[in-house]
This record gives sequence, structure tokens and C-alpha cells, in this order.
Amino acid sequence: MTDQQDQLEAFRDLLRIPTVSSREAGRWDDDAFAAFHDALRRHFPLLHERLERIPIGTHAVLFHWRGASADRPVVLMAHIDVVPVEGDWRHPPFGAVVEDGVVWGRGTLDCKASLTAICQAVEDLLAGGHTPAQDVWLSFGCDEEIAGVTAALAVDELRKRDVRPWFVLDEGGAIAHEVLPGVQVPMAAIGVTEKGVASIELSVEGRGGHASTPAPMGPTARLARAITRLDRSPMRATMPDAAVEFLRRAAPHATGPVGVALRVAVRSRPLLTRLLLAAGPEAAAMVRTTFAVTTLSGSPALNVVASNATAGVNIRILVGDTMAGAIAHVRRVIRDDKVRVTVVHDGEPSPESPLDDAFELIEAVTAEHFPRAVTTPYVMMAATDARRFTEICERVYRFTPFEMTKKQREAIHSYDEHITVGAYLAGITWYRSLVERLPAGPR
Repeated sequence: MTDQQDQLEAFRDLLRIPTVSSREAGRWDDDAFAAFHDALRRHFPLLHERLERIPIGTHAVLFHWRGASADRPVVLMAHIDVVPVEGDWRHPPFGAVVEDGVVWGRGTLDCKASLTAICQAVEDLLAGGHTPAQDVWLSFGCDEEIAGVTAALAVDELRKRDVRPWFVLDEGGAIAHEVLPGVQVPMAAIGVTEKGVASIELSVEGRGGHASTPAPMGPTARLARAITRLDRSPMRATMPDAAVEFLRRAAPHATGPVGVALRVAVRSRPLLTRLLLAAGPEAAAMVRTTFAVTTLSGSPALNVVASNATAGVNIRILVGDTMAGAIAHVRRVIRDDKVRVTVVHDGEPSPESPLDDAFELIEAVTAEHFPRAVTTPYVMMAATDARRFTEICERVYRFTPFEMTKKQREAIHSYDEHITVGAYLAGITWYRSLVERLPAGPR
């Protein structure tokens, strides 16, 4: 086989292993994660022979590749685990089927492609005798999809070793096609921050009883009113700097009426904010903290009035807002002391990383390999393990160097996840160039 065929087969082998993470201990398949690490050793022997391997938690791992200098260490991240399979798939989700130049399977984009491409790039550089200019750390978590603990444990390990990274690069973003209406060129979107992720529970208690004699404003009705009030009263909209810069860089490439409107709007932050609010829920989420009611529970039977009604609310906190501010907003708009607000999970937004020399290095490598793409910062809506690393590093970026269509992005966490063979191989080359171009010398 050719080198590229070997690289593809290594990727497919790892895709076939169902490393599904779960919050339920009984549904966790330890054997699958052990098999994944065995496959990593088999496909990337030099990486395992020459890099220090540090187990983290249950199945996560750190690798330390010593460079010519330790002054500006770099951390490259990905995660081993994937979400469960749902929906009607075109091909078996763990079959890693290749058809017409496309690899189909769970994890092709999120994010075994990143993990395997990083390992392949390191393996190739080791085979060529390369020593990086700076120390390189590989951090591969195993519970990212369930907001687990191993990323925090990896940060603890680096802190104990007094490692203060120059920059950290995790999944997120892409060489994204069809990002904005009227913009025909791909956008190389690099996440420089991410929204906070938190969950609360709204609950109401009452007497309950027989459904034939319901009392007014029972638990379900009171809860429904609270949900309606929250839905009708969004938090104030603001425009983070990263979102402004994203649209400023996109504007020259937009055509038609959208292009005209965008080029006018980028001159005024308030006008730009209003434009995004009017552009639909996806765009509006870029400029405000959002509340999504995701779970509901009430009576166990159709003829029983609920004695307790609850709603789960997922909150995505915009940069510049806080968890405390979001909770205060919930209480203020609900206006009902009988609705109990309980914080289930608290997660603040990440600070914005600077667009300095580290960002410029990522931008330069991207321009070299994807010359048509416009590299730009953006606010990442989803949560990543990278948010844990902001405790030890001010330059935390989220970028996946693979070309993705809108249809591919919609398949993440859904059915028919897939990546083209060409995009995967180009990603390996991108990671290899990034390591090769790490600058020598102190900070």
C-alpha cells in the first residue's frame, strides 16, 4: 500500500472502535477504550516509543514530545470518545465504509479525524528525524462528550510539571463552506472563545390529586407560565469582539444584497447586532445568552394532577455575561417565588484569546494549505475540553483543519457523519506543517 493508503486504513481502524462515552457507569465500554489505545500503539509505534506517555484518569492520555526548547510549549488536543448512534444511517456508523472518496462513520468529524491526523503527523515527523523547536504535548481526553473530568486532570498534570503553554489547539471550527448567505469562499473559522454551558432545573410543588377536580394554577400550569415568560424575555444582545471580527473579515467576500447589508452593518456594532438578531436563531445565538427548555416531567398518569412538575433548561452563556447574571435574569422574568430554580451544572464562558503571534502562526499555516479560505476568529457555540486549559494558558484556540460543507456540519452529533478522504489527508499535512513551523527561542 502507499503511504496515503496506510494513513487512511489507520484512520478507518480507529473509527471502527465504538468508544461511546456515557454518564451511566454501567453503559461504559472499557474494553472499547482499551482496544482504541492498543490500535494507537499498533499504528503509531514511533510516537509511543519516543514520546513520554502519561495516563490520565480512566482512558485519557498525555504525550510529551521534547523539543529543542521548552520555553513555548504547545498543546494539541482531541478526544477519543464519541456520542451514541441515532437516526437512520446510510452506512453502518462504526463500519468506516469508504464510498466514492468519502469515509462514513461516527467520529469522522467529532473528532477522531483530528486525533488520528495529529498522531499521523507526529509519526511522520519522527520517522523523518524531526525535532520540534518547542516542546509539544498531545492531550487526548476520553469523556469530552459528557463534560467529564479528564481534561481538568490533564491541566492538573501540566500544572504540576510547571508547563505553561504558549498556545493550545483543540477541535472546533473548520474550513467551513456555506457559512453565510452570499459568501462563496470558505471561512477558516478559528474559535478564540466559547460560550459557557450551564444547566438549571425549574420545579414547582403542589398538592396534586385527582384530575377530575383540578385546582387553578397547579404545578404544571405554574411551570408552563414560567417557561413561557422565560421564552418571551431573552437576555440583552451584545456583540463580542470575535463575532465582529468574523463578520468584518467575511464582509468583503459577500455578494448581492447580503453583501451590501453586511458591509454597511460592520461599521456599527449596534446595527450589526440587530442584523444578526433578525437573521434567525443560529445567527442570534452569536450575540446573546440563550435558554433552551430541554426536559419536562410531571404527573406519572393521565388522570393524576402532578404534585411536582420540573423543566430542565440548558443555558449557553455569551462572552461578557455570567452565570450569576443568567440566573438573576431567570428569576426576574419568571416573577414567581413558587418556582424553584436549582443550578445543576455551572459553566462560565471562556475568555477571548488574543489575535497575536500564535494566532498568526495558525493563520499562516492555514493560508499555505487552504489559499481560498478566509481565516477568521469566531465565537464557538458548543463546549470543548479546551475551556479547561484557559486556567494555564491565555491562547486557547479551537480549529479543525478539515474542509466541511454545511451538510457535513449538520451531521455532527446526528446521523451520516462523514469526511472526504482528501480532506482527511490534507488535515494531516496541516498538522505536520504547524509543528514544523513552531518558532525557536524564548517567549
